[in-house]
Amino acid sequence: MKVLPDIYPTVFDSSPANEIILPQGIIGFPEYKRAELLYLPDHLPFLWMKLSGPTEGVHFIVIEPGGIVPDYSPELFDEDALHLDLHSPTEAMILNVVTLKRRDPVEATVNLIGPIVVNRRTRVGRQLVISNYSRYDAHHALVENSQAPAYAPAQPEV
Repeated sequence: MKVLPDIYPTVFDSSPANEIILPQGIIGFPEYKRAELLYLPDHLPFLWMKLSGPTEGVHFIVIEPGGIVPDYSPELFDEDALHLDLHSPTEAMILNVVTLKRRDPVEATVNLIGPIVVNRRTRVGRQLVISNYSRYDAHHALVENSQAPAYAPAQPEV
């Protein structure tokens, strides 16, 4: 699960402009219909997405992937773009959910297949599977592991 309710910061710079409406909720949390994007300057580029629903304390860490994930070009199915009333690509805000590992935060991954897409004009969003999902990974490493070997040596056939 990508929720870390006990480590979220308590003081945020927030305003009503940071609110998002999620008519279907997000995967695993369909009853949470509203969210607020919160940030602390020293946590950027990471944002906190605070869900509002039947219980409090549900937060996700998200990023806008531009400039962070090279060559990420998500494509939406026409039905999803229509449902979100997107008239141009610039109206779409892409938020990708980040998974942190408590023991080793350097191993953080980001879900590139199922972003939350928000219409910047209407503030309505939806988590969806992108149409070019086969090009990406749901557990894309945010930081390359420099300790991993650059290549695996070939094993001789026996």
